[in-house]
Amino acid sequence: MPDHAHLRVDTTPDGVRTLTLDRPDKLNAVNGALAGALASAVADAAVEDAVRVVVITGAGRAFCAGLDLSEPPALPTATRAERLDPYAWVGTWVRTVLGCEKPVIAAVNGPAAGAGFGLALACDVRLVAGSARLTAGYVRRGLSPDAGVSWLLPRHVGLSRATDILLTGRDVDAAEAERIGLAAAAVPDAELAAHTRAYASRLAAGPPIAQALTKRLLSRSLDTPLDAALRDELVHIKQCFATADVAEAITAFREKREPVFRGR
Repeated sequence: MPDHAHLRVDTTPDGVRTLTLDRPDKLNAVNGALAGALASAVADAAVEDAVRVVVITGAGRAFCAGLDLSEPPALPTATRAERLDPYAWVGTWVRTVLGCEKPVIAAVNGPAAGAGFGLALACDVRLVAGSARLTAGYVRRGLSPDAGVSWLLPRHVGLSRATDILLTGRDVDAAEAERIGLAAAAVPDAELAAHTRAYASRLAAGPPIAQALTKRLLSRSLDTPLDAALRDELVHIKQCFATADVAEAITAFREKREPVFRGR
């Protein structure tokens, strides 16, 4: 798959696709080209059977510094469709990442601020470098949140902590991010790439259908009554039992070996 503007795309033989925001001189701040490229790349990865896992990270010393204020949206020249779009690019980012039924990992290698913070929150798992800082920061500029931050953050850390983080605009360092459940792991900077590769490879070896159905259940978990959740679980696990992957897992268990899942 070719690179997009301001976005490097790399896919390993085991199906890990890494999308690297590539504006290091701007701390990977988002302009129109990068916004469109990332949404397109995630959407492409979501429908390619050869892709098992998506990793999003940043080039250089930052993950994503948010909106590039040196290239603000040109609203006076926007098209009618752009003016009427209820989501704009920040909403498109969140909807595209959350809508991907493959595991999406944010390898937060440096500052993640504003919309960059929202991008990290939209991923399934956040692996954070020790020197990284995560911040909404909107209130520092007299702004309220966007990029799904007000919806996603309370789901990750609870309403009280989310309120504190958003109203103060303070930074969350890697250690706190791990402690409060915002990050799955905080690792030394020099180890982030290797840790991410190992974690992504482990997920890539998993059963794609079961992973997709698990993500569907999790996406509805906080808004679904228990009885409905139990019914959904039963429907999905029956779908899993009908797959070749489950037959392979049972055979592998009997043969005392690791299963080879093919997504069938």
